[in-house]
Amino acid sequence: MDDHRQRDVARGLAAGDPDAWRALYDAYAERVWRCVARLVGPSAADVADVVQETFLAAARSAGSFDPARGPLWAWLWGVARTHVALHYRRKGQQDRLRAAVLALSADGPLARWLDAPAPPDPLLTAELAAAVRSALADLPAEYETLLTAKYLDGEAVESIAARERATEVAVRSKLARARSAFRETFAKQSPSFVRCDP
Repeated sequence: MDDHRQRDVARGLAAGDPDAWRALYDAYAERVWRCVARLVGPSAADVADVVQETFLAAARSAGSFDPARGPLWAWLWGVARTHVALHYRRKGQQDRLRAAVLALSADGPLARWLDAPAPPDPLLTAELAAAVRSALADLPAEYETLLTAKYLDGEAVESIAARERATEVAVRSKLARARSAFRETFAKQSPSFVRCDP
């Protein structure tokens, strides 16, 4: 969506114009879905919930969009990241509740799950993917976007630099900082996946 079209859509969103909402949805729904799916994981129901909450929240806060502060995508992705974080917060609460139920029923049938052998590799892989998604979600938006573009989308540094209107050196420097921030966040959140060198 070019700058002129973005300004038209922004004016329409502020006025509550249904055509502006359709234009926003048509332009960004698939991209929001893909980006949310990377952070939330393979559950289509969870992704659908977060995407729906994103667009509902965007509808409620359309008046807060200021084209002078950045493009529509940056605003919409900020809304989406907030809802991804809320999703993880709810999921964490559910996980803590499950853990409490398991602890309270140490002599019941749930206790057998605790004594089960280590999970097979596919489960470990899924757990690692969830840990990576969680660490990405906790990074600043610019780092998450940059790491996703480079390492998940396979986008070249030159392409990222052109899109961001930055030099390749600046993008490589920011990538280095983003990787460092990711390593630190990942190590804090998932110490069991971090290897210790002898």
